[in-house]
Amino acid sequence: MKRRTFLAGAGVATGLGLSTPAYAQKRYRWKLVSTWTPNLPILQDAAVLFADRVEKASGKRLRIKVFGAGELIPALGVFDAVSSGSIEMGVSSPYYWAGKAAAAPLFATRPFGLPAQQHRAWIRADGIKLWRSLYADFNLVPFPFGDTGPQMAGWFNKEIRTTADLKGLKMRIPGIAAQVMAEAGSNVVLMPGGEIYTALERNTIDATEWVSPFLDERMGLYRAAKYYYSPGWHEPCSTLELMINKAKWEKLPNDLRAIVESVAREVDAWTLARFEQENGPALARLLEKHKVELRSLPAPVLKKLMQITKDVIAGMAASDPMAKKVETSYSRFRASARAWSDIGEYAMAQALRLK
Repeated sequence: MKRRTFLAGAGVATGLGLSTPAYAQKRYRWKLVSTWTPNLPILQDAAVLFADRVEKASGKRLRIKVFGAGELIPALGVFDAVSSGSIEMGVSSPYYWAGKAAAAPLFATRPFGLPAQQHRAWIRADGIKLWRSLYADFNLVPFPFGDTGPQMAGWFNKEIRTTADLKGLKMRIPGIAAQVMAEAGSNVVLMPGGEIYTALERNTIDATEWVSPFLDERMGLYRAAKYYYSPGWHEPCSTLELMINKAKWEKLPNDLRAIVESVAREVDAWTLARFEQENGPALARLLEKHKVELRSLPAPVLKKLMQITKDVIAGMAASDPMAKKVETSYSRFRASARAWSDIGEYAMAQALRLK
């Protein structure tokens, strides 16, 4: 009789929507793999910060163990591992997956494209729906997971004076920019960050882009290359990603999903802020302490790369239906935002140069 009374009471409690005590709720133990090397500042820090915040916010109901590149799987094996469900979560950049989905790099950045704040606004407004539609075919749910802000054109052991200097250049560069450089006559190489320094030092490659002053200095690229070129035409921003196995995500309780989404947004903002904090002092050290030779790509070279970029993206849109949808959405947003950008940030930047 007491047992029946207890069960009846439990039924009433459930019917009233009373929550199950925390100690009785199911707990989850997930793995997160990253494209970034272990202990890489900011990028890998973001993954560790995310896991720590989720664990605390969930009362340890969702605990995430983080693995850097090579600790569990190869750096560029993240997409397949999470897609298959062998790993629950991954952190990377969409521009690594052009070979799997032609439109994927468009969610990270595009040469001569929007700056970080506008790209992020497009992602939040319309891009995320397209991004999730694309990744659903691979059993993945993506989330924006930070941005590097503007990058540098990269490190070169050969001077770039004219477009002819791009021909035969062996350069590590990913994403849409890789297609652009290939069209310009360069020999493009795709490799994870952990392999860049050795390749540049041993002349396996002539040039590389990586990120921006802070991480470039940390990698010691100033010891392996002579010239540091700007501007970062290929990545005016670089949106990073958290991807979650779709089947695992759908089995997660709603409150834990809300925690994951909230923490991902927090880390998204944290990452860009950290790059903004560190890049200025790092650039000063590169120039003053390490005596780096800073160069600007000549205007004719930039114009050539810009024209090739337009052709490459037009070709992507013509050959891939999803790329066309993304390009249409992006172009519409860019057109609507440009007038404000010109009289807002651009005009202010010009004013600050007045003497």
